[in-house]
Amino acid sequence: MNTTLSFILPGILLIVNIILIIIVVNLNKRSREEQRFLLQELQRLNRENREDVTQSLSRFSDSLNQNFSLMRESSDKSMNMLGEIQKEKLDQIEKRQGELIINTEKKLEHIRATVEEKLEKTLSERLGRSFETVGKQLIEVQKGLGEMQVLAQDVGGLKRVLSNVKMRGGIGEVQLSMLLEQILAPEQYESNVKTKQSGRDFVEFAIKLPGKEGHNKHVWLPVDAKFPKEYYETLQNAYDSGDLVLIEKEQKALENAIKLMAKDISEKYVNPPATTDFAIMFLPFEGIYAEVVRKAALLEEIQTKYKVLITGPTTFAAILNSLQMGFRTLAIEKRSGEVWNILGAVKKEFSTFGDLLQKAQKNIQGGLDDIDKLVGTRTRAIQRKLSSVETMGIPDVKLISDEETNALLPPSDEV
Repeated sequence: MNTTLSFILPGILLIVNIILIIIVVNLNKRSREEQRFLLQELQRLNRENREDVTQSLSRFSDSLNQNFSLMRESSDKSMNMLGEIQKEKLDQIEKRQGELIINTEKKLEHIRATVEEKLEKTLSERLGRSFETVGKQLIEVQKGLGEMQVLAQDVGGLKRVLSNVKMRGGIGEVQLSMLLEQILAPEQYESNVKTKQSGRDFVEFAIKLPGKEGHNKHVWLPVDAKFPKEYYETLQNAYDSGDLVLIEKEQKALENAIKLMAKDISEKYVNPPATTDFAIMFLPFEGIYAEVVRKAALLEEIQTKYKVLITGPTTFAAILNSLQMGFRTLAIEKRSGEVWNILGAVKKEFSTFGDLLQKAQKNIQGGLDDIDKLVGTRTRAIQRKLSSVETMGIPDVKLISDEETNALLPPSDEV
């Protein structure tokens, strides 16, 4: 505050001096005495002003000091009150915080107990269900192991069957028989057919095909099942190894085996005209058939040289369906002749029936004419006779009523 007054006081004095200088300048033209008088007055006024200013500043300083003292006291009181209020608030907050902590601990303890109880219950239930499920699965696994053992035995039996050449041929024969039974009628094929009278070999199955037109004798289509298992298995092993040289070697071995089988079928069973000029080799598995037909040159050579058509289950079924359609078409053609004969006989009988009907109509018409003639002539004659009777003297006769007439007539069921 004293620093502020030290700046204000010189400023006021400076302003007063400036005013005095301005007045002196304006009064230059006046007389020296007047100037002296004015100067003295100015000095006096300056002194008075200084005294007044000093007193005012002193009073102002005292007032400021007093105000500052009051403000300091008020501020101290306010700070003390604020401190007490804050202390009370802090005490309340601390108290509430303590209560909140206690309540929170109680709730957490309750939640912990509840969660622990539920977890224990849920865990017990789930463990029970898990043990039950595991027990069931163990039972299923045990059953599965039993089934696996049975399957292993079956696979072993199948392996033994496939390893046996005779049994292997039986598998192809059974599958071939099933296809024939499903598609053809029993009279359209036969099993164990001897195609060469001089030979001793019997083909497994032969399909009956119609012979030439005008001949009732049928023609056999030989069908024989083959299963080159060893060659196919060694080829698959070669594919697994990835050895190109070995693969080519095993493919060649399978081709040679197929050629030998085709040659055997051709020499034993193909015997035109008792049979067709070709036979069918049936491979019971699509994998072997796909491996064989991969070589187009092999198929062409076998068909050209040995007159043997190689088929798998799918292609053989398609061939049988085609043959069945042909059999049906042929049967329809044969039956069409019988139908025309029946229609001709019906036409002839219908013509005869028409003639007889016309004769009957004429006879009936003649009888009707005779009846009309008879009724007209005889009616007129009777009327003439009756008219002559009316002229005679005959007494009145009581006529019989309709009721009496009906009573005299016999019952209707006796008529």
